[in-house]
Amino acid sequence: MKQSKYHWIRSEEPIQTELINWLKEHGFSEQLAPLLANRKITTAEQLSAYFYPNLEDLYDPFLLFDMDKAVNRLFEAIESGQKIVIYGDYDADGITSTTVMKEAIELVGGDVSYFLPNRFEHGYGPNVKVYEQLIADGAELIVTVDNGVTGHEAIEYAKTQGVDVIVTDHHELPPELPEPYALIHPKHPAGNYPFGDLAGVGVAFKVATALLEEPPVELLDLVAIGTIADLVSLTDENRNLVKHGLQMMKETDRVGLNALMKVANVDKENISAESVGFGIGPRLNAIGRIGDASPGVELMCTFDEEQAEELATFIQKKNEERQAIVATISQEALEMVAELGEQSIYLLAKEGWNEGVLGIVASQIVQKTNRPAIILSLNPESGLAKGSGRSIEQINLYDLLSEIRDELVKFGGHHMAAGMTLEQSKLPEIQAKLNTLIEQQSIDFSVGQPLNVEDHLAIEALDVRLVEAIQTLGPFGTDNPSPVFLFENGRAQMTKAIGADQKHLKFQFQTSDASIDVIAFGYGNQLVEIESASELAIVGDLSINEWNGNKKVQLMMKDYGINEKQVFDYREKLHLLPELLSLPRTFYVLFDGKHLNQFKAIPQEHLLLVGDQTDLSQYAGAAQSVVFLDCPIEEHQLQEIVSELQVERIYLLLYSKEQCYLNGMPSREAFGKLFKLVQTKQEIDVRYKLNELAQYINVEFNTIIFMINVLFELKFVTIENGVMRKVDSTNFTPLNESKVYQTRERKMQTEKFLLYSNIIELEKWLFQ
Repeated sequence: MKQSKYHWIRSEEPIQTELINWLKEHGFSEQLAPLLANRKITTAEQLSAYFYPNLEDLYDPFLLFDMDKAVNRLFEAIESGQKIVIYGDYDADGITSTTVMKEAIELVGGDVSYFLPNRFEHGYGPNVKVYEQLIADGAELIVTVDNGVTGHEAIEYAKTQGVDVIVTDHHELPPELPEPYALIHPKHPAGNYPFGDLAGVGVAFKVATALLEEPPVELLDLVAIGTIADLVSLTDENRNLVKHGLQMMKETDRVGLNALMKVANVDKENISAESVGFGIGPRLNAIGRIGDASPGVELMCTFDEEQAEELATFIQKKNEERQAIVATISQEALEMVAELGEQSIYLLAKEGWNEGVLGIVASQIVQKTNRPAIILSLNPESGLAKGSGRSIEQINLYDLLSEIRDELVKFGGHHMAAGMTLEQSKLPEIQAKLNTLIEQQSIDFSVGQPLNVEDHLAIEALDVRLVEAIQTLGPFGTDNPSPVFLFENGRAQMTKAIGADQKHLKFQFQTSDASIDVIAFGYGNQLVEIESASELAIVGDLSINEWNGNKKVQLMMKDYGINEKQVFDYREKLHLLPELLSLPRTFYVLFDGKHLNQFKAIPQEHLLLVGDQTDLSQYAGAAQSVVFLDCPIEEHQLQEIVSELQVERIYLLLYSKEQCYLNGMPSREAFGKLFKLVQTKQEIDVRYKLNELAQYINVEFNTIIFMINVLFELKFVTIENGVMRKVDSTNFTPLNESKVYQTRERKMQTEKFLLYSNIIELEKWLFQ
């Protein structure tokens, strides 16, 4: 049995007749009905907006609080030739927001420049010292994009200098708002905007629309990038913006964006929210994570192809640098996790960790542990620890940190993510308080994060046309995820590890009726687990694999589970013993004490040496797995032990030093040849002559020992002080009356069945 990583939730919303009729009328597959019902998209009006979003349906930008005030002030600055400075942010949303605002103001003739703060030097949001410098350099109007609602001090300073600040932001509003000249936010408490989940670039686009008196479609490529990269809800107005933005990206003449797509290996003709989210967004984020983000704006704005190529190459190198930094810190953090053992929340800190990537590392720790994680970089000079946290669905990280607000220097965030600064000396105290707060919630961490799955499709019903129909539900992202389909009661066939480092799997998921090709990224180390399952359930996204003009449906696996007991085939794989030694809650069963030396690495408290009279009932339920190290004499011993121990996972190593079945039973002629030699020689010192005897009789070394034991048991010979002598007797007992001989016969039968049967047959036999 193998519990899935995620907690699968089967969605079963009722399907209305109106939904079916609309799909028929508009030529869509009726198979989409359950998917749309589960997204609560069921009425004709909702369906039309979902499938046919129109830019004319975008909300009036002047519904945003203070928009008229902001636009009037911008036009006043433009008409009077005032110097406007855009104060942006260092992530992909901030870069695209800055570019959108800059190009919009330029289109109406404004004198505009921009400044992106450095994460390490200036921190997030308005910085007083930076504002001082900007104003000293002649800034007469400051416009923030993707930041500002927490910039009370800097905004107040600007006001004292006679410089107005227009804030455009989308982040969580603090209890007390700053008082800039204008504050544009889709969730402004005094506003009435219909959609509150715009990204920073979405808010900038609304300002641009108000300035230009129509939606600037040429900026939608940037809007799509920032919206997707910032993981905001891809519903309502954002869906409209992103869908048109992706189309604009296919047609864009923006040389910098084309250069970036090229280095990112993004297929421009088939661009999707996924390729933006995994290809473009991370690269723009990377430059701000490890340095100055300004090259991102330069890239988006340039008309020079040579400069675009240079900047795109620079950004690609920074992304590779970011990946290397993340890999190093993640490894160090995971080692800390292993040392700490299970915690309610992981608070990990180290000097020298790059602050810019700690959110990524925290996400990886959450993925591995299903626990919230806060990762901090220690600064010995300031005595502060600064970093990021990520959470799980059951724990609101922002609320949790709010409970210890007085212990923190500063923090901000939302349900699933947060950034914070705290004093290093308070780390133990904060860890203890967070643990206590979480323990009070009585959370079952054994239950994975929720994953909505669709289970209404059978594999035999899948074809390319259906998958293409499902793809019309895109662009996929937050709140409009790509449908995850569940397929059960199958086996993995033709399983193999793929990729340069063998980290991924490819297999066919086979049911009694049909099969589907599966790609499983990151599951290479679970090959044995997956191919050993007789009752495998998998979930994943459907896609189309095209090769040499042929299209075929495949599943990109996200998770799997195994509901039945499992048998893992490690026969003839003694070299993989170290892998088996790391199994949790496991007993290791040994039948033959002569093999103890072979398995001396196994801790004694987990090793069970089993004989005919061994009572294993005391161990029932104490482990989830059992490893059968060697082959028993009687095959039924395995069934009895599995039943007594009540385990779910059985590993068959079944080491056999003698290989009785493979070597067979020595013939009567071989026994006769040995006996005749003893009669001729009178005595043989078997301590030194075994190899010679084996060669003479033409049998294996272990076989000659067996033959001598048979002759000794039947009193054909005596052995004293290592010397074998013949016995003068006329009473000859048949060989098959020897217990040693009979034991070998049974072992041969047992080895034949256990070592050479198909693993599927063995599995059925073990649990019958």
